[in-house]
Amino acid sequence: MRDQDGEIRKKRSDTLVGTLRDEYGDKVAKGYRADTKLGTVLKKEGLESLDQLLKKSR
Repeated sequence: MRDQDGEIRKKRSDTLVGTLRDEYGDKVAKGYRADTKLGTVLKKEGLESLDQLLKKSR
């Protein structure tokens, strides 16, 4: 989801990868199970935000 200025809104770290895939496509967090939390993925990937994860997933 994007704010009015076009920036991706900050997601909660307990958002599930499956939910993110529904919203942003199947390439998000490839290699992680759908029930993995966003915070876990960010920590393991050394990223700080969903935006960084999405850019990496392209």
